[in-house]
Amino acid sequence: MKSAVGSVKNNTLSLLFSDFKEITKARLAISVVFSSIAGYLLGAYQINLVSLLLLMFGGYCMVGASNAYNQIIEKDLDALMRRTKNRPIPSGRMSVRTALVIAIVLTVLGVLSLLALSPKTAMFGAISIFLYTSVYTPLKTKSPLSVFVGAFPGAIPFMLGWVAATDDFGIEPGTLFMIQFFWQFPHFWALGWMLDEDYKQAGFKMLPTGNKDKGTAMQIILYTIWMIVISIIPVFGFTGRLHLSIPAAVIVLLSGLTMLFFAFKLYENRDNSSARKLMLASVTYISLIQIVYVIDKFIS
Repeated sequence: MKSAVGSVKNNTLSLLFSDFKEITKARLAISVVFSSIAGYLLGAYQINLVSLLLLMFGGYCMVGASNAYNQIIEKDLDALMRRTKNRPIPSGRMSVRTALVIAIVLTVLGVLSLLALSPKTAMFGAISIFLYTSVYTPLKTKSPLSVFVGAFPGAIPFMLGWVAATDDFGIEPGTLFMIQFFWQFPHFWALGWMLDEDYKQAGFKMLPTGNKDKGTAMQIILYTIWMIVISIIPVFGFTGRLHLSIPAAVIVLLSGLTMLFFAFKLYENRDNSSARKLMLASVTYISLIQIVYVIDKFIS
């Protein structure tokens, strides 16, 4: 009997933890934290473990809060899409009140953690939550410009790490911001291409032309080119302490050209398979170049 009760408790805790991961979009939050860590390592003169832990914890809380607010606002729309109808709120496993408590607690913890690093870090974290929940989320059903607006909070994490390490905003974190800003367009448009039918069920307008056509594919190509250009600019010595060696710049360039290849394949084929390959290439690209930037700093 005790064993059965213990099993039920374990299952309940497991479900609660699973729903918490889903309401905060744990995998996305972890990838964002990874970007912040890369930015911190690039900016830090000396690595402080406490600061790094505060950045990791605060970053996860801020992203988790944004995602929780987003799922509260879009609960009725999520119920219309195959991809999201089993999320905690539309499925009925979590109430809106519970989700709101989680979001508020994470917001407070996130802001306090980042404030312990510096007021600037906390300010940028708070701006990202505001833009994501108050501008990007409601705009998704109004205009494809939502992707442009969403690219701002999405580009903050890489930059945020540098600001957390230096308490300074200048050309270096600005460049990191621009890299991740331009990267988001091919990434999210490839994702939007794959999920276009599902998104349209909820009235989301994610593709720049509204359709899976050559116009959308061409814009993906153009933004990918801009992303590549920004990513290799540090090799020319114009970006302060943020710089790349020639070998590192070659790796970044080749990675970008690989992504550009998949963008051209999408233009040529205009199918979901090509969009998926581009989306996976984009995920690989952003993680790889962040690793290259960090390794290059410490071996140069």
